[in-house]
Amino acid sequence: MSVFKVASRYAKSLIDLASEQGSLETIKEDMDSFIAVLKSSTELQAVFANPIVPLDKKKNILDALFKDKINPNILAFFKIMINKGRGEIVYATAQEFIREYNEVKGIVKATVTSAAPLSEANLAAMKDVLAKETNAQVILINKVDHSLIGGFVVNIGDRQIDASIAGKLNKLERYLNQNN
Repeated sequence: MSVFKVASRYAKSLIDLASEQGSLETIKEDMDSFIAVLKSSTELQAVFANPIVPLDKKKNILDALFKDKINPNILAFFKIMINKGRGEIVYATAQEFIREYNEVKGIVKATVTSAAPLSEANLAAMKDVLAKETNAQVILINKVDHSLIGGFVVNIGDRQIDASIAGKLNKLERYLNQNN
């Protein structure tokens, strides 16, 4: 079974537990903190993934970093994962938890790539249009790619909207090449 599927199953069970206990929002906030710590330390990710590191040491590291800082249920959940030899997917499970949470709450992430940074007004307008289009709350991230020349490219889920000058020039080139 792929790492993604396993992490997704663990994340789903944690979502169910949090929903059942009525603590979904607080666990989500704590999970954001947990992800931020692991994301900032590839060494820490490597320790959890390393099968040579003893299980007790991994659990002690979890306690040292997160005890009294995150919900005890999260800590206990990750310790169970480590006991089952699943330390390598703790980080992936945390990321999947956020993805599952967003799905449950009707939140989608979108990225708009533009030749120059977009103004707050443009970002807000684009966010509104995307929210209406998807019937979901949209978290919009603006990335800058100077190779676009002008315009923008929006990625939302598995869809891409290319309204860049570079994209239009590529389409024109393909059209002209097909008709020769």
